[in-house]
Order: sequence, then structure tokens, then C-alpha cells
Amino acid sequence: WSPPGRQRWDWVTLTCQGLGTTGATTWHKDGKRWGQEEPDHFIVPESGTHKCDGLGMGLSPAVSISDDWLVLQVPARALLEGDTVTLHCQG
Repeated sequence: WSPPGRQRWDWVTLTCQGLGTTGATTWHKDGKRWGQEEPDHFIVPESGTHKCDGLGMGLSPAVSISDDWLVLQVPARALLEGDTVTLHCQG
């Protein structure tokens, strides 16, 4: 899926690719059948773990979509303009 990061409230589209995905694709969310879409892409309406199955090719690897906030961690010291700093995100 792409892109790897999105802003909160942006739409995310998943695309199922592989042998046999030219017809309808069945999508699964959190282990349950979510629906059948045509063509092979799906706009994700909410967070969860998503998989696809294109005409019996078997379930794809899981893609987790989350709308949780991330905490930006910064150094616990005063910084001056021009300082090099490493930022970390924690979910």
C-alpha cells in the first residue's frame, strides 16, 4: 500500500495485486470478511488489520491501518538554532 504515511483524516487506498486479481477482490478486516470490491482496490473507512483475496489466490499478508495519535519524543535539553537533533515517534 502507499504512501507509507498519511495525515489524520486522509483517505488510504489499498490495492490487491497478484495472480488472479483481475476480477472481484474479497477484503477481510480484523479476521472477518469485509466485502467484495471491483476492481482490486479498496478505500479504507476505518482502522484495523486488512487482508485481500483475489479470486482464490489466498489471503495476502496483513496491513495494519491505525488512526491513533503518535507521541513525538524530543531531547530533554535546551536546543539552539542549528543544533542537530534526533526525533523519535512512539505509538
